[in-house]
Amino acid sequence: MVETEIQGGVARVHLARTGKANALSSPFLAQLRETIEELRNVDGVRVVVLAGRGRTFCAGADVAELAGLQASNAGAFVEAIHKVCAAIRSLEVPVLAKLHGAVIGAGLEIAAACDLRIAAEGTRFAMPEVKLGIPSVVEAALLPRLMGAGRAAWLVLTGEPIDARRAYEWQLVEELCPPAALDARTEALVQSLLAADAQALAAQKRLCQLWDEAPLAESVRHSIRLFAECYAGGRPNTLIQGLRR
Repeated sequence: MVETEIQGGVARVHLARTGKANALSSPFLAQLRETIEELRNVDGVRVVVLAGRGRTFCAGADVAELAGLQASNAGAFVEAIHKVCAAIRSLEVPVLAKLHGAVIGAGLEIAAACDLRIAAEGTRFAMPEVKLGIPSVVEAALLPRLMGAGRAAWLVLTGEPIDARRAYEWQLVEELCPPAALDARTEALVQSLLAADAQALAAQKRLCQLWDEAPLAESVRHSIRLFAECYAGGRPNTLIQGLRR
């Protein structure tokens, strides 16, 4: 259900339950979480690309499993979605979501947990849970930070889909391209990330998340500490001297 390729500092993780439009079942979520967590122990990985095999990125939670949930186990199911998202956010390297087809419900929450999102024109985005008698939860809480409160509310309150153009205009995705260009544009972004200093990139990812979650004064205080820590090994001095030559 999850396929991983690692080459040249890039880990490419594919959702590969194509017969179910990559819908997320409990076993699928467990495997995806384990795969992401294992990447922390792989030397040399500097960027992760999360994509979907087949015609779609992810159609959301497996509706067959949703239909069978009870009050006693429903919380555990959505917590499994949260644990996948938390594993993505806790990676020290940038995670890029490569989106096509449909990005629905829990699939959109996983995309929102990534650091950057690039989408092919024609991709559809939706949070349809209210139409199924349940609210959008866990990492749906990231949506107001990405899109603004009103636009996020429109998604989760109406349950209606938006197209890729509107997703881009609403700042849900950072880049939009023709389907035929998705691979090339993803690779260009990957190369841009690889060109950055790995230590600085890890520090910057931590700060980006802190800016979302912490008060301004705390964000500034931690920024100063991390800036100083980057000089501990002298690497910035070397890189900056190289620019002056």
